[in-house]
Amino acid sequence: MALDAIFLKHIKTEIEKRALGGRVEKIYQPNRDELVIGIRTYDESLKLLISARPDTARVHFTETNIENPKTPPMLCMLLRKKLLSSKLIEVEQKGLERVLVLKFDAVNELGDRVILSLATEIMGKYSNIILINEENKIIDSLKRVDADMSAERVILPGLLYRDPPGQNKLSLFEAEPEFIVDEIINLNKTSLLSRALMEKIQGISPIISRELEYQVGLGSEVTNKSLSPVKRERLIELIKELKNKAENSSGEPYIVLNPETKKPMDFAFMPIYYYENLGEIKKCESFSGLLDLFYSERDKIERMRVKSADILKLLSNSKERLSRKINNQKADLTASVNREDMRIMGDLISANLYNITQGQSEITVMNFYDENCGDIKIKLNPAISPHANAQKYYKDYKKAKNAEQILTELIKEGEKELDYIDSVFYSLQEAETEQDLNEIRQELYEQGYLKHRQTKGNKKPDPIGKPLKFITEDGFTILVGRNNKQNDKLTLKDARNSDYWFHTKNIHGSHVILVTEGRVPTESAMFEACKLAAKHSKAKESSQIPVDYCLVKNVSKPQGAKPGMVIYVNYKTAYVNSDLIN
Repeated sequence: MALDAIFLKHIKTEIEKRALGGRVEKIYQPNRDELVIGIRTYDESLKLLISARPDTARVHFTETNIENPKTPPMLCMLLRKKLLSSKLIEVEQKGLERVLVLKFDAVNELGDRVILSLATEIMGKYSNIILINEENKIIDSLKRVDADMSAERVILPGLLYRDPPGQNKLSLFEAEPEFIVDEIINLNKTSLLSRALMEKIQGISPIISRELEYQVGLGSEVTNKSLSPVKRERLIELIKELKNKAENSSGEPYIVLNPETKKPMDFAFMPIYYYENLGEIKKCESFSGLLDLFYSERDKIERMRVKSADILKLLSNSKERLSRKINNQKADLTASVNREDMRIMGDLISANLYNITQGQSEITVMNFYDENCGDIKIKLNPAISPHANAQKYYKDYKKAKNAEQILTELIKEGEKELDYIDSVFYSLQEAETEQDLNEIRQELYEQGYLKHRQTKGNKKPDPIGKPLKFITEDGFTILVGRNNKQNDKLTLKDARNSDYWFHTKNIHGSHVILVTEGRVPTESAMFEACKLAAKHSKAKESSQIPVDYCLVKNVSKPQGAKPGMVIYVNYKTAYVNSDLIN
């Protein structure tokens, strides 16, 4: 990972400069793998984010507003009990290990002053956050590890805290650069220089090792012959510079952006030139700001993915079950199409009763319904009388006739429900906050897809969230719903008859309202509303997106219709090019 021990040392220095001596005023646990510690200093209020998520483990100050659960988890409650009002007095990093230990001057239940430590271990899938007392015993941890999970290092309350097992690598703080280079040259195997650097030097990431390889000018094998004296000296100088940056925390925060999308690709504590034309190198103001920029979008996606997993599973199962049911009904409907043959069989048996004896399994008779009056073979049930055989064919005919009507209606209702589930899928995809998810859950409770929650007393459901709000250049307000419940409230309750309603044609998306306040909307305001309707729809990646629009007074909701479903008349259709919204 790019957040190596040297980068972490720069973060340590940043925390010491800004937060040392500050008091803990808030502690949150937004999800199972993250903590946010609010620290108040004389100059500012800071939010220290600690993440133990395997693919994004890190610690840094954040400006991002992270939504917190209404009920704090048990570890969060424990940390609040132990650390609230404590003072951050030290930040420790042993050598070039990816572990920062935050030490707090706190007061225990008896009023005595104690030193509590919060070890933040940034080690990929083994990342953890561990609270330790003065006796170096574990109070609790974010991830408990028993003997079945790891025989090498057990992390449970009451046990002594032990440092993570060390790696058999050379430390920049202890080994001289010349010795490190000689060790790399004397490897008993051929390897890329970047791999050899990773294997021998403690605390550096792949991006740094590849950059050193690039600056040495060697991208192939490392042997006594391939590393010339000039390249050897160049490598020694680069490692000396690396050592200086590590010892003095003198690096600078650089991020690599995709030149086309401008999305972050990588980061380091020094400029990264080996990307050349593949990336845009940008210097950030701080190491925390860099990490905030790099991880904010993917963290947002991951948080929502975790919090919405139960809804996604429910919708997927419901859609699969409903699709299977509709397919079976369509198969039965296809089979009922041949019901006229059953009536004809009954008529032919009735007309030939005199010629049939009980016990026959089939009979061949003349088909007088056929213009050529050809023979037809009819199967019989030998256990019943000829008359009963005729009645059975009539009965099957009536059953098939009724089935067609019933199945047609059932398939129609099933396809409507399938369409509704797709609309909830879209709402889930667009959800940005936990409140959005709670509104979707409440909708699914009301529609019978989820069992009702057990609530204490007569607790009312949470109020419906506010829609997205936009202001056009000419001063018109545009409101955009984010889920079915918001769409219903926005269109059917909040909007006025003189406002305009926008929605993608026959495509799931948000209800968009152009608020007119009695004015005649400008052409540009109407087009902005069309673009927002296209952007907030399932068709936003399409080339030409049809958007229907009409006055709100022409929009209504049929009785018994699902949330978000409306009908409208007297509308017009505009087409939006996707290049204008993406």
